[in-house]
Amino acid sequence: MSEITIVRRIAARPSIVFEALTTGEGMSSWWGPDDGPVLFAAADAKVGGRFNVRFRKLDGTEHECSGEFLQIEKERRIVMSWQWVSGGDPGERERVSRLELNLRPIDTGTELTLIHAELNDEESARSHGWGWGGALDKLARRFAAPGADLPRGRSPQP
Repeated sequence: MSEITIVRRIAARPSIVFEALTTGEGMSSWWGPDDGPVLFAAADAKVGGRFNVRFRKLDGTEHECSGEFLQIEKERRIVMSWQWVSGGDPGERERVSRLELNLRPIDTGTELTLIHAELNDEESARSHGWGWGGALDKLARRFAAPGADLPRGRSPQP
C-alpha cells in the first residue's frame, strides 16, 4: 500500500476552507486536477454521509469518485473513504482508499494537509499526487483574491 501527503496554505479561515471541502457547492469550485469543469458535486457532510463528484478534465475525459464521511471534526479534520466510480486511475478501480484532510489555522489563513492512503502502489500514488496537487492549487487560487473568504453578501472594507 502507498500514500501521498500534500500541504497547501490557503488564504481563507478554516471555517471557509472546511465549507469548500464538505459541500457540493464548495467542491464544485476546485475539484479536479486541471481547469476542466465539475459536472456534478454533492455532499452530506456527517459521519456516514456520502459524497459524489463528477468532473471533466481538459482532455475531455470524465471521472467520477464517491465515498463516505468517516470522521468529521468541524473546521479541523475530515476523513472519508474514496472510490473511483468511473475514470480515474485504472489500478484503483474496484478499490476503496482513505482520504484525510487536516486544517490548521495560521496567520495567513489555513494550512491544509491532505493524506490519501491505502493506494494500490507507487504508480497510483504518483498519479493521485499529481491530481490532488492540481486540485489544491485551484482551491488556493479560489481564495487568493482579496475578500474571497468573506461571508456571502459582504464586501471588503476599503
